[in-house]
Amino acid sequence: MIGSMFLSPEELVELTGRRKRDSQAQTLRAMGIEHKVRADGKVVVLRRHVEQELGAHGRAAEVEAMPDWSAA
Repeated sequence: MIGSMFLSPEELVELTGRRKRDSQAQTLRAMGIEHKVRADGKVVVLRRHVEQELGAHGRAAEVEAMPDWSAA
């Protein structure tokens, strides 16, 4: 589900290294990642927050700002 405003269940496992919801929430709290627990018990994390916290936006901006020397 790339492009979704929320991380997919697979992305949550990759981020936290945990499969159980309670363990995911505990790990996210320890990492300082804001999250919510839905009424059905699923953990929800905003993709944008994770990108901001882990610095993904800054790196992408730096890469885009680099000149394309192969175009010369």
